[in-house]
Amino acid sequence: MSADKQKKQKNFCNKHGFEYPMLCDEEKSVLKAYGVWGKKKLYGREYEGIFRNTYVIDENGIIEQFYKKVSVKTHAQDILAVL
Repeated sequence: MSADKQKKQKNFCNKHGFEYPMLCDEEKSVLKAYGVWGKKKLYGREYEGIFRNTYVIDENGIIEQFYKKVSVKTHAQDILAVL
């Protein structure tokens, strides 16, 4: 899920050939409920942004796995290995 606008998400999916719909939460209500939106720091500057966490949710809405502060470079492979 992203806080980006729907059009930006669609462009991302088209550019990268991503075949699955991506969820957008421009109001950030779901992101905040899952605890993945908040204050971050980069090079001493504070700003609000999204934390790179992953929730694996089953068909009944139960959280099966939670990964905090994932590595963008290896996370897809890590998740596929578990699933």
